[in-house]
Amino acid sequence: MPIKEAPARTTLAVEALDLTFAYDGHTALDGLSISILTGSLCGLLGPNGSGKSTLLSVLAGLRTPDSGSVAVLGQAPSPALRSRAGILFQETCLDPLMTVRETLFLHGRLYGMPASDIRRRAGEILEAVGLAERARSFVHTLSGGMKRRLELARALLPQPELLLLDEPTTGLDPDSEQALWSHLTAINRQGVTVVLSTNEVGEADRYCDTIAFIHGGRLAAEGSPAELKAGLKHDAVWAEGSFSDAVIEQIRAWPDVGRLVWAPPVLHATVDSAAAFAPRLFQAAGDHISTIRLREATLKDAYFEIVGATLDTAETAV
Repeated sequence: MPIKEAPARTTLAVEALDLTFAYDGHTALDGLSISILTGSLCGLLGPNGSGKSTLLSVLAGLRTPDSGSVAVLGQAPSPALRSRAGILFQETCLDPLMTVRETLFLHGRLYGMPASDIRRRAGEILEAVGLAERARSFVHTLSGGMKRRLELARALLPQPELLLLDEPTTGLDPDSEQALWSHLTAINRQGVTVVLSTNEVGEADRYCDTIAFIHGGRLAAEGSPAELKAGLKHDAVWAEGSFSDAVIEQIRAWPDVGRLVWAPPVLHATVDSAAAFAPRLFQAAGDHISTIRLREATLKDAYFEIVGATLDTAETAV
């Protein structure tokens, strides 16, 4: 699926300024500031422990920041705001002994919805997420993908303007993942702002019109996937080993090399052609290379070039 062209937008669904939050001696948010336009499908991309989930919980009003300010849909997070902002947690939180329809009815009553509205909305949403035929099924009989779609239906029941999702495709098989993304993109086209955390580069690149690189509790960069990848060459090379300063400078000067980052023991470069670059690298570094990986450049490479660390670790390389 091609990258979405973001429509013209003028209002902010989320505006957070200098957020800090710490727990158990760990700084989860460290002066993070981010603005998300209404109507966006925004992906928070970063490794586990980078602060993505904490930011979502602050936006949802489940945690109060130690300092800084946050406005969601033009107001401070509060219980009154929750009917306008749906939440999908990373961990499943469904009662296995309730039916699909009972799950939605209870949720609607907790939000103060009239019974007639719940029945109407439940029917519409279950049809939209492909669960209409399972309305009377007990939750424990559903597959993992069906449970995730039920949780999405529950979050959408009050017709929120903003949907906050914490790694929504974790644990799903490819078919269920594709189905969930189909629902999310359809919801977004209807005008719902979607903000989700993920460390899956492919899904962020494919579906999100805005990406925010989160690292160490801070915003490292923000833009469209195309903007964030604009400075990359076609291919990416990741090599581990012990390279001398002289070798690094020699490689950096090669004309087919884009930006080169040396974060010991990892050397990362985007190049015109990995097939042409690799033999020259071995000639220059030889026995000092322990491993090497070659592939087409992605957002993962943009993240490393901007942050100086991989999406597989929360530790910043020096």
